[in-house]
Amino acid sequence: MTALATPRPLADVLLPRTTAVSTALVVGGALLTAGAAQVSVPLWPVPITGQTLAVLLVGSALGARRGALSMLVYALLGAVGLPVFAGGDAGVGVLVGPTGGYVVGFIAAAALVGWVAERFGDRTLRVALLSFALGTVVTFAAGMAWLAVSLGLDVQQTVAYGLTPFVIGGVAKTLIGAGVVSLGWNVANRRRDARR
Repeated sequence: MTALATPRPLADVLLPRTTAVSTALVVGGALLTAGAAQVSVPLWPVPITGQTLAVLLVGSALGARRGALSMLVYALLGAVGLPVFAGGDAGVGVLVGPTGGYVVGFIAAAALVGWVAERFGDRTLRVALLSFALGTVVTFAAGMAWLAVSLGLDVQQTVAYGLTPFVIGGVAKTLIGAGVVSLGWNVANRRRDARR
């Protein structure tokens, strides 16, 4: 069995796993998510953003621990006042506001997607799609639960405000992300073959 055949995150195949590299990847994942948050369509109470795609890619590439840590760094950067949340927002108020559950969901989603990458691999499009779909569900479950609590919404309102506007985008992000990961694995496989 080759080293590449063992399930592990893509970053560990392409880069050495050192403390410096892992730290750079965790910070880079947080910054990628911050950048994706600025790709935003304002809606009330939850904007449409590119964050969920970044979260899925970070979890898949870094694995469970580093992916979750990257999203935690993202949340902390915003909490201390850096404008990393959607629309350049910042502060603890965002985390306790209507969209805070989605940010918490990012941590769990990155961990889950990363866990799948570490345990089962996500080299194939099918596994990556399943992993990314599960990560998306986790994000929305956490986000919608907090949205309902913070705004006092019933189930119908919660679905209308916290899910319905995002279904098409969520499917698109899952497809795009799984495709990007599959391409990344193709690059890794080519590198391995070139070394032989």
